[in-house]
Amino acid sequence: MVDNLKTKSLFVSILGKANVGKSSIMNMMINSKVSIVSPKPQTTRNKVIGIFTDNDVQLVFIDTPGIHKPRTKLGDFMISEVNSAFFGAQACIHVVEAGKSCDDFDLELVQKFEKANMPVILAINKIDTLKDKILLMPDIKKWKEVYDYKAIVPVSAKTCDGKDDLISEIIKLAEPSVFYYGEDDITDKTQRAIAAEIIREKLLCNLDKELPHGTAVLIEKFQEREDIIDIHATIYCEKSSHKSMIIGKNGNMIKKIGIQSRKDLEEMLNFKVNLKLWVKVKENWRNKEALLHTLGYEELKK
Repeated sequence: MVDNLKTKSLFVSILGKANVGKSSIMNMMINSKVSIVSPKPQTTRNKVIGIFTDNDVQLVFIDTPGIHKPRTKLGDFMISEVNSAFFGAQACIHVVEAGKSCDDFDLELVQKFEKANMPVILAINKIDTLKDKILLMPDIKKWKEVYDYKAIVPVSAKTCDGKDDLISEIIKLAEPSVFYYGEDDITDKTQRAIAAEIIREKLLCNLDKELPHGTAVLIEKFQEREDIIDIHATIYCEKSSHKSMIIGKNGNMIKKIGIQSRKDLEEMLNFKVNLKLWVKVKENWRNKEALLHTLGYEELKK
C-alpha cells in the first residue's frame, strides 16, 4: 500500500473538437478501454473518468464530448458536460489533429483556458497519418502562437507514439495529495453503464451516416446467475425506418451488433453473457428531458 502522505494526484480534463481522438488518448494513457471510440464525431456524450495510478502518482482523466454547435437538448447536455469539466480540474489536455489548422472551435476552447487560468498541455494527435514527421514543425510553431501551453506533445493514440512523453508532462503538474480512487481502479463507471456504451459503440461502427447519432441504449436488466450474466437492453431510435435499418434484413444487423457487443462484454466482465436486444421508436427523444434523464443524461442545463 502506498503511503498517502507521500502521494501526488491531478485531475485532468481532456478537451477538443469532435473526432480528434480524445477518448482514444485517454484509453491509451490508462492502458484500458473505458471510453468508447468510433470513426464518427460526437461519439462521447457524457464525461468519462479514466484513472492512471503509478507508484506514488494518480492521474484522474476526464474525457469530454467534442466541441460542436448543439441542435438538440442532448447536444445542449453534451456542451454542458464540456463546460462542467473545468470545475474540479487542475489541468487540461487540449487535443488537436496533426496537419489541421486552428479554427473557431479551438479558439473557443482557448478562451475557456484563459478564463480557467489553469495549466494546459497540447496533444497533437494522429501523427501516424503524417508521411514525414518534419511536417510537425509548422504545426508546433503555429500552436505556440495560439496559446501559452505548458508543453506541446506530438502523439498517436493508434500506435502509442508519444505516450510516455505525454504522461511525463502531465505528472510534472501533479500536486501532493491523497489518492481519490483505489490503486486498481481504472474508471468510476458502473458495469451497467459500460455495457450500454459498448452496445452504442457497435451501433456507431455498423450503421451509416447520421443514423447512429439518433440512437441511445438503456440497460433494462443486468443480473448475474451462477455462470452467466443476463443483460437485456433497449435501443431507442427516432423513426420506424431507422428501426428497420437497425434490425436489418432478416434481423442480420441486430444480430451482428449483438455478437460484437457480447464479445466485448464477455472480455470486459470475464464472464459469459446472455445478451438480448430490443429496438423501440421514440420520436424526437433527443429533445425529451424525461427520457434523457432516464438514459443517464441527468445534468441537463437550462
